[in-house]
Amino acid sequence: MDLNTVPTKGNLIAAKNSLKLARQGYELMDKKRNILMRELMNLIDEAKDIQGQIDTTFRSAYLALQTADIEHGINMVQQISHSVPVEESVRIKTRSIMGTEIPLAQIDPVMTMPTYGFYSTRHSLDEAREAFEKVKNLTVRLSTVENSAYRLAANIKKTQKRANALKNITIPYYQALVKTIGDALEEKEREEFTRLKVIKRMQGRA
Repeated sequence: MDLNTVPTKGNLIAAKNSLKLARQGYELMDKKRNILMRELMNLIDEAKDIQGQIDTTFRSAYLALQTADIEHGINMVQQISHSVPVEESVRIKTRSIMGTEIPLAQIDPVMTMPTYGFYSTRHSLDEAREAFEKVKNLTVRLSTVENSAYRLAANIKKTQKRANALKNITIPYYQALVKTIGDALEEKEREEFTRLKVIKRMQGRA
């Protein structure tokens, strides 16, 4: 037998306190879920906006690249592309939203000079380089947003599960326990009151 369910005043107080804590916990989980949901909706909107910018910029970049291929020749453009250094300026930081670690991908602000001479190239190559630079920056932003949205969604699912457990299991359990112990104590008090009345009546007759 669980000693915590024995109908005593101490257990009744403990059950009421546990019920209060469970309700507070549910309210906190519910607030946390709502805050995370708002953040997730904002990230989804931001991701759509960035994706649209990427699509537009990609089209411009490939159009400029095609023009550069025509004006310079594909072989020359390929040779120039081999001279482009590997991107090593991306840094990953984190921030916390309601306990969820959100990644922040950032590119160090460095001056990226062309790796080719201006004298032997045309403006189309500059346009292609600048457009793909924008694509790179937008892709870094999109990766941050999408990873953040994924982590928030996972935390929302976990928070929802905890809130449901409190609402559907823990709170009803302590509500029933408070009622059971309270009813049992009231029944004991009635029995004690009746017993005292009988004793008084018997004493009055003696």
